[in-house]
Amino acid sequence: MIKVGKPKGQQVMRTSAMSATFSAMYCVLLFDVVGVLGDVGTAASYDPPYLPTRCGGYSEDQFPPGELFAAVSDGLWDNGASCGRKYRVRCISGPKRPCKVRSIVVQVVDLCSHDPCPATLQLSNKAFHAISKIDAKVNVEYAQI
Repeated sequence: MIKVGKPKGQQVMRTSAMSATFSAMYCVLLFDVVGVLGDVGTAASYDPPYLPTRCGGYSEDQFPPGELFAAVSDGLWDNGASCGRKYRVRCISGPKRPCKVRSIVVQVVDLCSHDPCPATLQLSNKAFHAISKIDAKVNVEYAQI
C-alpha cells in the first residue's frame, strides 16, 4: 500500500500565504492603532445644535452614518472646499492621559463658528468621545483620506 500525502510544495505555499495574510492584517492594525501619519493639531468637542451648517444648511442628509463629523478651523476650511472631506483622526496627547488607542474617520460638515476657533478640528460629541476619555481639548494627528 502506498501512502499519498500532500506534496511538500503545498505546505510551503500555505505557510507563505498565511504569513502574507498575517502581515497584511498586522499592517492594517498598526496603521489604525499606532499612527495616522499626518498633520498634528488639536481637537475639541462641540455641542448641538449642529444645524445649520456652512456645508449643507439645514439638511440632515449631510451628516454621515454614525455621527462622526467635524467642523474645521480656517486653516482646513479651504473656502468651503473641505465640505465632505474625510479625515482619519487619532488622539496623541492631552491632560490626564486622555487618549483611547484608536483612530476614527470624520467627515467635514461645517466651518468652526467661534472666532478664533478653539481647535483645528471641532468634533461631534460622539466622534470626540470615540478618541478621548475626557472633555478637555486634546492633541491629535489627522490625515485627509
